[in-house]
Amino acid sequence: MRLRFFLLSVVSIVLLASPAKASRLESWYFDTAQNQLNITTQSGVKPKAFLVNNPTRLVIDLPKTELTGNTIRQSFGSAVKEIRIGKVDSDTTRLVVELAPGYTVSADKLLIKGDSSSHWIVNFTSFERSDNKVVLSSEEKIPVQIGDVSPFAGVVPLGKEISQISSQVRVLMNRYSSLDPGMFFLDLDTGNYIDFNGEKAFPAASTIKFPVLVALFQEVDAGRIKLNETLVMRRDLMTGGSGVIQYKKAGTKFSLLETVTKMITISDNTATNMVIDRLGGKAKLNKRFRSWGLQNTVIRNLLGDFKGTNTTSAKDLVRLSALVVNNQALSNSSRTQVLNLMRRVENRSLLPSGLGKGAVIAHKTGTLGVILGDAGIIEMPSGKRYLAGILVRRPFGDSKARDFVSQVSRIVYGYLSQGKVADQS
Repeated sequence: MRLRFFLLSVVSIVLLASPAKASRLESWYFDTAQNQLNITTQSGVKPKAFLVNNPTRLVIDLPKTELTGNTIRQSFGSAVKEIRIGKVDSDTTRLVVELAPGYTVSADKLLIKGDSSSHWIVNFTSFERSDNKVVLSSEEKIPVQIGDVSPFAGVVPLGKEISQISSQVRVLMNRYSSLDPGMFFLDLDTGNYIDFNGEKAFPAASTIKFPVLVALFQEVDAGRIKLNETLVMRRDLMTGGSGVIQYKKAGTKFSLLETVTKMITISDNTATNMVIDRLGGKAKLNKRFRSWGLQNTVIRNLLGDFKGTNTTSAKDLVRLSALVVNNQALSNSSRTQVLNLMRRVENRSLLPSGLGKGAVIAHKTGTLGVILGDAGIIEMPSGKRYLAGILVRRPFGDSKARDFVSQVSRIVYGYLSQGKVADQS
C-alpha cells in the first residue's frame, strides 16, 4: 500500500486565558503502509477513545487540548475513508478515523500507546471486512483501552520531568521573552527529562544534516554505498551559505567520505546536497525518517534552505540520538564513524559552550537568520551520558538566542554533573 503522509503543523495559536494550563494539537499523520496514526500535542495529554459502528469510526478525544479554525478533513481511500479533526467543546479536541464502507475493526485489534505523554501512536493491527457480520447500533460506544507510555524511541523508558531544571529554564525563558524555544534533554541513566515544546516543528536549518548522516551510514551498512566512491559536484547541487566546495568548478570530484566530512564538520551546504542526491533524494529520505519515528523531520527543499521550509523538532533529534547510542540504527563501526564526525563540528558556540571541562559532545548545529539549533550526545568525565536537542526561533540575527542556548546547556550540565542547578547570575 502506497504511503501517504499528512502533517498538520499548528502555528501562531494564541492560548486561551484560563487558570488551567491547556495543551494544543501540534501535528498528526496517518501512515497507510503501517495503518498507524501519530498524534502529537504540545504537552502531556491522556487521550480517551471509543468505537462507534455503522459506519465504523474510531473516536479519539484529547482533553484540555486546543484547536482553532474549522473542522479538518483528510481523505485516504482504501480501508480508511477519512480522518476528521474538530472541537467537541472549548476544552476538547476530537479526531475521528472513519473506515471505508465494507471495513470494520474490533476494539481488541486496536493498540493506542505513547512514547511520551505528548506523542501517541494508534496502531490498527487488523482491518476486517464487515460483510455478514452483526452490526451493532450506531449509538453504542465501545471503549478502547489506552496503553501505558512505552519507552522513548522504543529504547529508553522515560522517568519523570526534572523539576529543578525546568523551573530554572522557565525563569530563563521569561528573561528571554523575545525567543520561542523548543527543547528536550534526556538523562540516559535515569530516563528523567526536560521538555519544553519538544514536539514543536521548527525550521531545521543545518540540524537536518544529522538524520542525513545517519541515513548515509545505514546505506554503507547495507553495502549499497561505499565511502571511497567518487561524487561529482553538479551545478544544480551547488548553493550558497555555509561551506567551501561551492567555490570549486562544477564537475569537480570528491570522495564520498570527504563530502560527508565537510557536510558535518563545517556544515557545507553543497556537500549536503550531493549526499542527499546520492541517497536518492528528498522523498526517499523523508520515508526513512518516518520509519525511525521522526514525525516532524521533513526535507522539502535542498540546501541552503534559507526560507526554513525543512523542519524538525527537538524531540525528533533526541529520538535519533537515542536510536544511535542504543545500537538501533547503525552497526558498531558506522556508529563510531558517525560520532567521530559529529565530535569534530567546528561550531562550539551553542551546546558545547555550556559544558564543563572534560565533557565530550557529538552534535550538529543549525543556523538561519530566524533560527538557531543544536542537538547531540554528551558524555561527562564520569561517563554519565545525556541527550540534548534545542531549537530557538528568534528575531532575525538576534545574538540573544546563542546566549540562551549556552545558558540552558550550562543549567542542564550543572545539575546532571552535581545534582544542583548552576548559578546563572
